[in-house]
Amino acid sequence: MAQLVPAAPVPVGVPTSGGDVGSGSAPGVRARPRLVLFGLILAVSMTTIDQTIVSLTAPTIARSLGLSASGIEWAINAYLLAAAALFQLGGRLSDVFGYRRMVIVGSALFLAGSIVCGLVPGGSAAAGVLIAGRAVQGAGMAAMFPSAVGLLFVTVPAGGRASSMAKFFSITGAMTALGPILGSWLAPINWRLIFFVNVPLGLAALVVLMVAHVPRTRRPARIDLAGAALSGAGMFLLVFALQKIGAWGWGDLRVWTLVALGVAALVAFVATQRRAREPLLDLRVFADRAFCLATAAIAFSSMAFMAVFYFLSVYGQLSLNLPVLHSSELLFWFFLGFVLAARLGARRFDRAGLRSVLIIGGLLGAAGFGAVAARAGTIGAGADGLTVPLIVAGAGLGYMFSAASTDMANRSTDSSFGEVSALTQTMKNLGGALSLAVLTSLVSSRLVTNLAGAFASFGGTSAQARQVADALGNVTSGSGSSQLAGVPDRIAQLIVTDLRQGYADAVSWAFIAMAACMGVLVVLGLCYPRDGHRGRDVPVGRDDGSVRSGRGNDDD
Repeated sequence: MAQLVPAAPVPVGVPTSGGDVGSGSAPGVRARPRLVLFGLILAVSMTTIDQTIVSLTAPTIARSLGLSASGIEWAINAYLLAAAALFQLGGRLSDVFGYRRMVIVGSALFLAGSIVCGLVPGGSAAAGVLIAGRAVQGAGMAAMFPSAVGLLFVTVPAGGRASSMAKFFSITGAMTALGPILGSWLAPINWRLIFFVNVPLGLAALVVLMVAHVPRTRRPARIDLAGAALSGAGMFLLVFALQKIGAWGWGDLRVWTLVALGVAALVAFVATQRRAREPLLDLRVFADRAFCLATAAIAFSSMAFMAVFYFLSVYGQLSLNLPVLHSSELLFWFFLGFVLAARLGARRFDRAGLRSVLIIGGLLGAAGFGAVAARAGTIGAGADGLTVPLIVAGAGLGYMFSAASTDMANRSTDSSFGEVSALTQTMKNLGGALSLAVLTSLVSSRLVTNLAGAFASFGGTSAQARQVADALGNVTSGSGSSQLAGVPDRIAQLIVTDLRQGYADAVSWAFIAMAACMGVLVVLGLCYPRDGHRGRDVPVGRDDGSVRSGRGNDDD
């Protein structure tokens, strides 16, 4: 089996696993957790802003470079596919080579990819260079995020981890809403600025982390390259299949072939990890029932979290007829609730563990998304009626998300924080991709039903209704409107009115599904061990081979 071993020896005094504040700093020098947290937020914010700003600006980029629909689609998806394929490897590398080193490597890769994308030449090479740059960005994200969480864990004392994670996730998550705002400002000037905006953020992050006396944590071990290849191939194939469902359809043989190959690769990955002496992912952690429930909570919450960005954006622009900038205000209210509740959830987690946090967060989220679904169809009231429901929905997710991520990392074996953080991101990406694939199909189907009557009354067909519904996947480029070209203005206006209301009614089903996902969190919370909060002072980094938890084991 191909292996990679770090060549540099571990200096004396550098811990081989996690530790508390200053555990890996020079003698007499204390780490500065707040400065470290600030630097990590700067670094990861590059990636969260990038997720939405590029999608919004994609039509402008395509027109400027003369890219085909397939070319710009690959440019958008290359980032997500590269990150999904490399997350688990990135997490393992961060545990082995050190969190600080891998944060720097990941940030440098992301900066390099951003510069390549911003300098894409025109002509026939444009698509290839842009796709390559986006893939490098994805690789940087895969290296950066797990190491950022790992660095946070070894810098902050155990009692402050949940609070620090709440700040980290709420602020970096809120930066996602900043993408559309920045895009609407920068794209009219020059679309290349949406990539260059990452440069000052990345450079500032590197400077902050270099002066923050960051703990140096390395643990020499072999890298299971065969396992990395299987994990990467499996995730790439699954996420790619889910991304193509919208274009190919659920009944397409290509989709299910990709899914079958992806599942086969992941099954082979699990089999190799069970036999490997130094696996890429230590499967012993799944012997902890609480860890499995926290992992499931991340997956289901991500189904709502990732989907809400897309559907709120399209709903605001199409049904409420808001410009991109004002449509982003809907996301602002959602993240306001997320940020405010994240700290409260962290405090509850520190006092009582994850069980009650999942129950409360699930109830809040289900109530909030349910209220959004009930009000979404009333487009005459505008966005005002959605403010409180969106705050409540965001509060539900914010209350539990960082706490569940903290609980997973606390339960990692042998302080493999990067390894488990990579698994967290993998579940988030897979849950989000699955949710978007399913809910987009659901909304499109409901919209076709809603539009069929309107088109029929004007002599149109259900096939034309289907074309308009499918085109809404590119609503920001105006593709939906282009399907009405050649239709008399008076009739087109009536159809657009029906389209706005039809989409509002259809998207309500997506919000109902998000409420159902949050309801699952309540069930997971009820199944969570009642004594899951015990043992929070158990020292991390135990090397006795047991499933270690900063909050103790949960055999009940």
